[in-house]
Amino acid sequence: MVKVVVGSKNPVKVEGVRQAFLQYFDEVEVSSREVDSGVGSQPFNDDSIKGAINRALNSYSEEFDFSVGVEAGLFSVKRTITGFIDFQVSAIYDGSRISVGFGPGFEYPPLVVEEVLKGKEVGDVMDEFTGIENLGEKTGAIHFLTKGKISRTDLTRLSVTTALIPWINGEYYFDMEKKF
Repeated sequence: MVKVVVGSKNPVKVEGVRQAFLQYFDEVEVSSREVDSGVGSQPFNDDSIKGAINRALNSYSEEFDFSVGVEAGLFSVKRTITGFIDFQVSAIYDGSRISVGFGPGFEYPPLVVEEVLKGKEVGDVMDEFTGIENLGEKTGAIHFLTKGKISRTDLTRLSVTTALIPWINGEYYFDMEKKF
């Protein structure tokens, strides 16, 4: 039995983590804890990575095999419509080592990004934009924007899956002697 704790009470994040771990482990027990990300409520760029790492570190205790932090944030990307792409970032910690992974990125509508740049949180703006309360704790903005083809759970699962790469390939990441 692999015991995992998620540094968030958001049910979408918890379910995405559960799905990712079940791809590689037969028995998984997932718990959740509300922890401080150590970054602002609307992270940009590297703060998104820091937030995921902090969530993983702050939720860990020795009763778990892994702790997972998930943070969505806007990254500055040139040659895009708005100049920003939203990515889910995941960090996995085992008490001594940490890995980071990203999910697929997508762009919010320009009107949403304009409001976020004025200081509002993406979640609040998307709730207003869509008329769906607490969208981020349900199917997410991505579900609305892809007309139901991709959910926030999917983004979280993929983000955690990419963060799991070093753990499921330990011989290439943690146990490998210097070959070059």
